[in-house]
Amino acid sequence: MTDQGSGSGQPGDIPAGEDRWLLVAVAGVLSFVAMLDMNIVNVALADIADGLRVSAATAQWAVLGYQLAVVALLLPVGRWLAGAGIRSAVLTATTGFAVCGALAAAAPWAAWLIAARIAQGAFGAVLFVLMPVLAMRSVRPGSRGRAMSVPATLGPLGAVTGPAVGGLLLDHLGWHSVFLVKIPFCLLALVVARRAMPDDGGLSRPTPRSAGDALLVATGTAALLLALTLAADRPAWLLLAPAAAVPLWWWLRGPGGRPVTGVLRIPGLLRAHCAVLSLAAGFAAMHYVVALHLQRDDGVSATTTGLTVLAFPLGMGVAGPLGGRLADRYGARPVATIGAVLTAAGLLLLVPLGDGWTPSTVAWRLALAGVGMGLTGGPTQALVMGAAPPGQSAAVGSTVQLARSLGFTLGPALATAAWALAGPDGGVHAGLALAATAACLAVPLLALPGRHRSDRTTDTVSL
Repeated sequence: MTDQGSGSGQPGDIPAGEDRWLLVAVAGVLSFVAMLDMNIVNVALADIADGLRVSAATAQWAVLGYQLAVVALLLPVGRWLAGAGIRSAVLTATTGFAVCGALAAAAPWAAWLIAARIAQGAFGAVLFVLMPVLAMRSVRPGSRGRAMSVPATLGPLGAVTGPAVGGLLLDHLGWHSVFLVKIPFCLLALVVARRAMPDDGGLSRPTPRSAGDALLVATGTAALLLALTLAADRPAWLLLAPAAAVPLWWWLRGPGGRPVTGVLRIPGLLRAHCAVLSLAAGFAAMHYVVALHLQRDDGVSATTTGLTVLAFPLGMGVAGPLGGRLADRYGARPVATIGAVLTAAGLLLLVPLGDGWTPSTVAWRLALAGVGMGLTGGPTQALVMGAAPPGQSAAVGSTVQLARSLGFTLGPALATAAWALAGPDGGVHAGLALAATAACLAVPLLALPGRHRSDRTTDTVSL
């Protein structure tokens, strides 16, 4: 979106002197729903594979399809919606998200499910872009800090509760229910938004440039994901991976990718983006391997699995505020590095576990890794945003979100490939070793000193 800092003059802005906190609540609810969808399906993959009679690698595309669309559309959607009517965009994206959820729940075969999830991810990408804008433009400038905190809090809460909610639904209602649980939230948001939001200019068609950028990113990312996941059955699919570089290189060289390459040329930001991607990939790979192994190989119930993997985000939530305070006192870089070390340690401790896992032995290791991730998140964000030159904070924020989403997408696919290459006996250990390796890579990326001043106050200026 373009400049929303003025508080007036944008389609759908609130009348002067009014605060519409009900619309801020809508932004929070939709952020919760979009983030919930990132995690809730993971614990259902074993049941989906059995119910649709497909392999675990194929069932995994119920998650990857959603994330692929988010990765491909995150930046193009921001340009497409610049100056568009917020009301029209919110109503369209929320309706599409709910309809695709219903279609996914009704899927009689895997291709139907994957197609519905890709479409749902496209609408989810619109929601990710819109929600902070909706919160900010629904209140006066003096209330925007409080308004922005609503989706910023409820979004991560959706990610935290996803595994536990998914586990409970699976044990009592089946895998279809994980796609239906979000529909009541969407309907509530639709009713409120339709009544409370002022009419605006509607939506325009995506520009050829935006559509072309999305197609290039989607083609390259899909080729890489297909190579990694299909290699579980036929290793020859790995030959498709190098082909992913062609559309991605073309995109980076074009007008749509130039802002990304410009951001990555800023001193230190390439390392920071790689660290964000590595940590996200490590988390996502671990989550996929642990959830699948506990349910499919150890016969643990979906509820117990969901509560077990909930240890990671709970640890993250506890440590997050502490990380911010420590960064203010000791500097962002050392706190972020220590957090990455703890995350890597927690994942490394999972690797030597034998086949007879118990939820308690897994949970405390996940909690340790989650504490590390909580300590890392805020300080890393401060490092990244502090390094942004004047006028480029929005671009930097978008590329960081893209790096994080790409990590969430690549992690399970890489774990699937590692599992397949190691065979049934060593697959779990290989997947976890890959997750731990990804987390370990983030440590030197965050710890390396910057090229400029090194005092504590400039940690947020140079990485």
